[in-house]
Amino acid sequence: MSKVRIGMIGTGGISHWHARQLTELGEAEIVAIADPSEVSRNHLVSKHGLQQAKQFADYKKMLEQEELDAVVICSPHTLHFQQVTDALNKGLHVLVEKPMTCTSAEAEKLIETAEKAGKVLQVSYQRHFQPDFMYIQSAIAQGLIGKLTSITASLYQNWKQATTGTWRQVPDLSGGGMLMDSGSHIVDVLLWTTGLTPVEVRTTMHQQGTPVEIDSFTSIRFAEGVIAGLNIVGYAPRWHETYVFCGEQGGIFYDNGKITVHRHGEEPVVPQLPEPTTNQDKSFIDAILGRHEVMVPGTFALKVVQLTEQIYQAAGYRP
Repeated sequence: MSKVRIGMIGTGGISHWHARQLTELGEAEIVAIADPSEVSRNHLVSKHGLQQAKQFADYKKMLEQEELDAVVICSPHTLHFQQVTDALNKGLHVLVEKPMTCTSAEAEKLIETAEKAGKVLQVSYQRHFQPDFMYIQSAIAQGLIGKLTSITASLYQNWKQATTGTWRQVPDLSGGGMLMDSGSHIVDVLLWTTGLTPVEVRTTMHQQGTPVEIDSFTSIRFAEGVIAGLNIVGYAPRWHETYVFCGEQGGIFYDNGKITVHRHGEEPVVPQLPEPTTNQDKSFIDAILGRHEVMVPGTFALKVVQLTEQIYQAAGYRP
């Protein structure tokens, strides 16, 4: 194919990130967009010069009428399963925003559908392509701090205030609250950088007077003997993201983009980070073109869904 023909489903905030990255690629072209909101569609078109793209209020009509190779899905969480299913059944490759789905049963079905269709199914966890998290994942794998013993992963955000009145606080669309939304990135980092397998979860949650969970504090025990604390706080005044990975020989400390390595008996080191070479959209196109394997496959994203589901179940919470 000369260019990978892309259709976009959902034209809200995160779609602009994808549109920007896709329009930077010579081998991809956004040929159609679908969203119930004409205002939202027009905003995406005007901001990214997509006047040639056909517009649809209904994504199903776009899938029926347009000649596409792939879709990028940026819709509310609970809509992902049906939209991904429809696209795969049309023979299209799919890049879907996080979370892949809101239940592990749905995620498993999507993996099976993608395998039957022989199409790429990638989930848009962007930290896999960011130098600081690439470094952490590599350093742990190479044994820089020895065998892991504990992890603390925390995100504070003014999520409650920022999402009031939006679909993110409507359970039928969001599938959950802060943990299912921004928290999904933190669960991703916890699992991807370590490769650990959760076996026991204990959680305390608070909805802070909203229809969805806002704050959650979770302790996790992994099969490999590591323990962790996962703190997702949506009723905070600002964004603050931290991780501490402790091992038998030291620790890696991440604080809002700054990494420090402390090895026992040595001076702290600020490491040199790798150069970014791709992103979620470029890697998706390259996977379609057969240049490398899918970098964030559905089989991995399933693990994020499973742990999220475990946390909700441990709290007795049903969105």
